[in-house]
Amino acid sequence: MTDYGHDLRFGTFLTPNAGRAVQVVQLAQLTEQVGLDLVTVQDHPYQSKFLDAWTLLSVIAAGTETLRVAPNVANLPLRPPVVLARSVASLDILSGGRVELGLGAGGSGEAIASIGGPTLGVAERVTALEEAIEIIRGIWAPEGGRVRVAGSHHRVPGGRSGPAPAHDVGIWLGAYKPRMLRMTGRLADGWLPSSPYAAPETLSAMNTVIDEAAVKAGRSPAEITRLYNIAGTFGRDDGTFLHGPASVWAEQLAELTLTEGMSTYILATDSPEEIRRFAAEVVPAVRELVAAERTLVRSSSDGRAPGGPDSGRGDGGDAARTEHTPVRDSAPPRATPPARASSGGGLAVTPTPDDGVRYSSRSAWDESTRPTGPAPDPDRRYTAHEQAAGRHLVDVHDHLRQELAQIRDLVQQVAAGTLDAGSARSHINTMTMRQNNWTLGVYCESYCRVVTTHHTLEDVSVFPHLRKADPRLAPVIDRLKEEHHVIHDVLEGLDRALVAFVADPANGMKNLQAGVDLLTDTLLSHLSYEERELVEPLARLGFT
Repeated sequence: MTDYGHDLRFGTFLTPNAGRAVQVVQLAQLTEQVGLDLVTVQDHPYQSKFLDAWTLLSVIAAGTETLRVAPNVANLPLRPPVVLARSVASLDILSGGRVELGLGAGGSGEAIASIGGPTLGVAERVTALEEAIEIIRGIWAPEGGRVRVAGSHHRVPGGRSGPAPAHDVGIWLGAYKPRMLRMTGRLADGWLPSSPYAAPETLSAMNTVIDEAAVKAGRSPAEITRLYNIAGTFGRDDGTFLHGPASVWAEQLAELTLTEGMSTYILATDSPEEIRRFAAEVVPAVRELVAAERTLVRSSSDGRAPGGPDSGRGDGGDAARTEHTPVRDSAPPRATPPARASSGGGLAVTPTPDDGVRYSSRSAWDESTRPTGPAPDPDRRYTAHEQAAGRHLVDVHDHLRQELAQIRDLVQQVAAGTLDAGSARSHINTMTMRQNNWTLGVYCESYCRVVTTHHTLEDVSVFPHLRKADPRLAPVIDRLKEEHHVIHDVLEGLDRALVAFVADPANGMKNLQAGVDLLTDTLLSHLSYEERELVEPLARLGFT
């Protein structure tokens, strides 16, 4: 398994259709509004129906605030490297460091030649690309130096470097053949293939070529970001790549991250509905799956079980709850679930306890009526493989707890008036999704979809298996499914509060805070109950 541990990023790959120029810019702005990270466009100067890539990217950068922009990929034979380097640096400076450079050797020699570009064979174009990378990096060096490259196709006898870009611009190569892949390993900051030309099952062999070339050049393979242009359809699962519901997309992309090291997924679409669905349903689910697996791997390497007393959840979990004031004494009393160890002998995975803290005066259910499952066999011993199932459940729940803590903190800062859109952008830019006052609804909506997707997966796969494997668990499973429906209703109420808040922030904050408080109570209580009842059965019976 190869997971380079890179941060996950997501974006769009838009068609620069000159006949729909306004709509293209609007799709780019939508990409930012739904919380994605970057927008990319094709660069085919010989295509008369396309907008010029650099002009379009400049307009997009001017009309957005956080979005990164990149050509996907720049057509080098028609972009002299010195001019290209200065175009990139200039836009990077003007945009505040939001430009990356997707770069290709130029795949359509006949079309390039038809508008006066150089007539080069495939091998010559690859050589010219390597020379261009040296020139581009030389131009980006601190100003005042000299760039001297005496190549076969590009010659710079002594031009001055500069301007330097505002940040270290990444050079991402669109590469498929061995020579280009080796160049990627030696020289590039990223690899940018497309799924129609590099199917998922071919990535491993290509990654191996890149990694071997990187090591031979004295580089770590982890220095190279793995990006992937993807295309698919939402609908019935037909067993092929990215053809199915959002949950199938999420599972397939998460697997590519964990097994092939891909970390940036760029959706090729011109549909606003697909962009919204990708951002709201696929992206947060991929983040959840990858975060849970990475936590499991780290915990295994540390020799401890996540979710235990030494798990150190940071700002998530129960620690996050103690930062807020519990419900007032005048609120109805809330039952604290009885402490019951769900682990038999040798089971090291510790369910997260319910601390009994409640924020809302409302109660979504009567916790005292919750059934319990069969008592574990105290003499039962569990292998590490068996314990992984319960550990995975706790890991996924911990991610939900951390995300919930982020929502609570964001709402509190907005309510206190200590966070405006500008400062929120810089302060929260490193969170799972970019957030600020005006994108609060998008963030919460996406989180709610993650919770719903997680519960749906349990209802349709895990629960039927456990019920069949041990009928004694039926009352617990029935109750958990009932609580899933209740949590769904709580999430719907939070959605309504979000709508009211966006329309009237001053008067909608009270209801929004109440909705978040009720979600906190119901979700944390439910997650603890589920872990208490299912960690041991999952170790004993497995997921499926």
